[in-house]
Amino acid sequence: MAAPILALRGINKSFGPIEVLNDINLSLHAGEVLCLLGDNGAGKSTLIKLLSGVYKPTSGTVEMDGQPTAFATPREASDRGIATVHQFGGTFPLMSIGRSFFVGVEPTKGWGPFRVFDRKTANAIAVKAVQDFGITRIDDGDRLVGGLSGGERQSLAIARAVHFGARVLILDEPTAALGVKQAAHVLRIVNEAKRRGLAVIFITHQVMHAMAVGDHFAVLIRGSIAADFRKGEKSREEITDLMAGGETMADLEAQVEGQMGA
Repeated sequence: MAAPILALRGINKSFGPIEVLNDINLSLHAGEVLCLLGDNGAGKSTLIKLLSGVYKPTSGTVEMDGQPTAFATPREASDRGIATVHQFGGTFPLMSIGRSFFVGVEPTKGWGPFRVFDRKTANAIAVKAVQDFGITRIDDGDRLVGGLSGGERQSLAIARAVHFGARVLILDEPTAALGVKQAAHVLRIVNEAKRRGLAVIFITHQVMHAMAVGDHFAVLIRGSIAADFRKGEKSREEITDLMAGGETMADLEAQVEGQMGA
C-alpha cells in the first residue's frame, strides 16, 4: 500500500491537567474512507480541530505524505489540502448558491477599481460542481442556500471543498440531522469523493452509515483509540458494543437479566 496522505503518530492533547486525547495513532490513504466512531465526549471534536489547524498537539507528530508537519492556522491546513465540512455544511442561508460556493475567493470581471463579482461564472461553476456529484435538483445558482435541504447543503459544501483542491475531506457528523433520503444522498457523495481519490475522514456515531461507506474504522472512547479495524472484520453489533463500552454494556445486560429472573 502507498504511503498515507495523513498520519497521526502518538498524538496527545491536554488542556492544563485535563487529558483529552491519549496516544492517537491513525493513518489515512488516498481513495479511502476512515470512519471515526464515538459517542459524545469521546474526543472527536478535539481531533477534528487538531487536524484542521485550530489546535496543536501537546505531543506527538502529524505527518502529510510521510513528512512531519504542523499547521499554524486553519488557513494553513486548508492550503495543504485539508478541508473540514461541519454538520450543517458551513454554508450561508441568505447567500445564493453561487456566492456561497465562492465566498472569500469570488471570481470577478471588469478592470481595476471597477471589478465586480462575476455572478454568471460563479453560478455556472457552482451548479456544475454539485451536479457532477449527482445532485441534479440544484440547477439555479441564484437560488438561496436557505431553501436547500440539509443533504443538499452538505453536498454543496463537499463539492466546494473538492473544487478548491481538497485532498483530505473531514466530514463532521454529516448525516446526524438528516432524514433517510437526505442521508443517502450524502453517503453517495462520500463514495463519489472516494472514487475520485480523496482521503475521507467520516466522523459519526451512526454505525449503519459508517458501514455503508467505510474502509477503515476507529472507535474513540474517552480520548483513546479503543479499536482499529478494517471493513468486514467486525459486525454491526460488535461495533455498537465497542462504542457503548464493551464490558460495561455486557455487565448492564447481565444485571437486567438477573432482575428479570428474580
